[in-house]
Amino acid sequence: MDRRLAELLSLLDLERLEDNLFRGQSHDIGAPQVFGGQVLGQALVAASRTVEGRLVHSLHAYFLRRGDVNSPIVFEVDRSRDGGSFTSRRVVAIQHGQQILTMSASFQQVEQGLDHQAPMPAAPPPEGLRDLAEFNAEVLDRVPEKMRNFFQHQRPFEFRPVHPPNYTNPVPSAASKMAWFRALDRLPDDQPLHRHLLAYVSDYHLLDTATLPHGISFLQLQMASIDHAIWFHRDVRADEWLLYVIDSPSASGARGFGRGAIYSRDGVLVASVAQEGLIRQNSRWSSPAGQQQ
Repeated sequence: MDRRLAELLSLLDLERLEDNLFRGQSHDIGAPQVFGGQVLGQALVAASRTVEGRLVHSLHAYFLRRGDVNSPIVFEVDRSRDGGSFTSRRVVAIQHGQQILTMSASFQQVEQGLDHQAPMPAAPPPEGLRDLAEFNAEVLDRVPEKMRNFFQHQRPFEFRPVHPPNYTNPVPSAASKMAWFRALDRLPDDQPLHRHLLAYVSDYHLLDTATLPHGISFLQLQMASIDHAIWFHRDVRADEWLLYVIDSPSASGARGFGRGAIYSRDGVLVASVAQEGLIRQNSRWSSPAGQQQ
């Protein structure tokens, strides 16, 4: 398996301390704090470790504080309810004695019912698009030195945006974008694992869609996720091409709102995502390390 993907799977393989208590490590992606998708994915893993025979169908999380990439994170699970068809869990992620994330997740036993979905919008196939890593490499000499680790970080997913990003000379555009993505290597046939990975990767590319109408790069802003929600509609494979269709209907009060629909290559809507985040017009890259939202 690709080394980068293997490292991610290792991060998601939490250490069990007690029945409802788990510990995870972090990976530095070159950002000023722990990547929010990592904490989200680990919290979902912690909740899933206390559930048998049911799949997560939704989660709702709040990011409370920056995560410290150099320290472990402890995840405490509250077994809220085990019902006849649904299971509810609450998770608190703790670091240095403080909560950095809270999450509620709901799990359901598989059953059949009414079925419809919105159609997937037209998009060029991923094979004809350039990988995001190529665009990042082209701007390395035009971004401040402290940002270069972020642009050079080798991610466990490949991303192929439908429209090339413009980091250094952005112009106002519609508050929407599309990107194909998939894990770098083949994964086991384990549906919970694929949903955990989708939670991880869903935090990419969502919030900065709110900056597009303003012609300003995320490099000039302080941005941080405030909350994140996912609804898993159908089974998904994170190692096959998925289309992330994102729009931002609103930005106000130093907050931006983004929503996404994730489709399989054959047009099946597998998940919906929503997120609100902090957007301030001063760069997070120059903020003091201890500054909070």
